[in-house]
Amino acid sequence: MKGYEIPAETQVISEEIKKSRFITYVGHKVGLAASRAWWAELRREHPQARHLGWASIAGQPDDGQQYGFSDDGEPAGTTGKPMLAQLQGSGLGEVTAVVVRYYGGIRLGTGGLVRAYGGGVAQALTQVSRCQVRLLSLFSLSCDYGDLEPVQWCLKTAEAEVIECHYQERIRWQIACAADMAPTLAEELAQRTQGRVLLLSTS
Repeated sequence: MKGYEIPAETQVISEEIKKSRFITYVGHKVGLAASRAWWAELRREHPQARHLGWASIAGQPDDGQQYGFSDDGEPAGTTGKPMLAQLQGSGLGEVTAVVVRYYGGIRLGTGGLVRAYGGGVAQALTQVSRCQVRLLSLFSLSCDYGDLEPVQWCLKTAEAEVIECHYQERIRWQIACAADMAPTLAEELAQRTQGRVLLLSTS
C-alpha cells in the first residue's frame, strides 16, 4: 500500500427518522483507544441520548486489528456492523464514526435501525473532506564526504526525511522515505555516486 486517505476534519450531520433524532459524527482518530475516548466524550456531551453506536478503522484501511464497533444497547448487528461496513467501503483509514440516537418513542425494527445507523454514516462520508497519508519506511546509508552533495540532492528529490545524521569518518544517515519512492531513490544514489552509496532497509 502506497498510502491511504484519512478524514481532514470532523463531519457532523443530523436527521430525524420516525421521531428519533440521529446525529452522526465522522472524524480522524488513530488507535482504538482514541476512538473509545471520543465515544466517551460524546457520551458526556449527550447525556440524554438513548444510544451511541460507534465503529472505527483506527489504523490502515486493511488492518483488521484496528477495527472496532459497538451496538451500545441496540439489537445485535443493527448498529456497529452496518456502520463499520460503510467505513470499510469508503477506503478511509484512521476514521471513527459515532451515531447518537435520541429515542422518539417509535420502534424502527431491525431493518430500520440498520438503514438509520448505516445511512447516517454513508451521508457523512460523502461530505467529509479527505487528505492523503503516505506510508514511510526506514532506511540507512553512508557516504564519503565527497559524495555529500549528490546524496543530499537525492534525498531532497525523493522528499526523504532525515531522522539522524552522524559526521564521523564517513557520514551515516538514517532516513524515512515513502515506500513507493525507495526504488527510485536507491537507483539515483547508485547512479550519482557510481555505486558507492547503497540504500539499506532497516524496517
